[in-house]
Amino acid sequence: MTRRVIQTDAAPAAIGAYSQAVVTGDTVYVSGQIPLVPETMEIDDGDINVKIRRVFANVQAVTEAAGGRLDQVIKLNVYLTDLSNFPIVNEVLGEFFDEPYPARAVVGVAALPKGVPVEVDAIVSLAD
Repeated sequence: MTRRVIQTDAAPAAIGAYSQAVVTGDTVYVSGQIPLVPETMEIDDGDINVKIRRVFANVQAVTEAAGGRLDQVIKLNVYLTDLSNFPIVNEVLGEFFDEPYPARAVVGVAALPKGVPVEVDAIVSLAD
């Protein structure tokens, strides 16, 4: 199995022992993205709407660095520390993705890295 590691300055640098994404074959595995501003590596100080948009923008940046597009995302995993923010995720997801939407799971968690309220990872198929 051949693996290609993706790294882009358009998304936050890894804050641990992981890659922003790994490509194997025609599949991209995008690591969990939190609302870090790539240029500063600081958490976006906006409200939850802004934070969720930042997360999806980071997913988009990594996907594009791997040679993909958001319409090639086939699966999203969304992690929320407060499930009452689920409607906002749906609203923002509709701004970034068109139908047919990717498959998705939303999971309520007790905590996320750096105390953020949201994290998203993705699987992308480059086969078109």
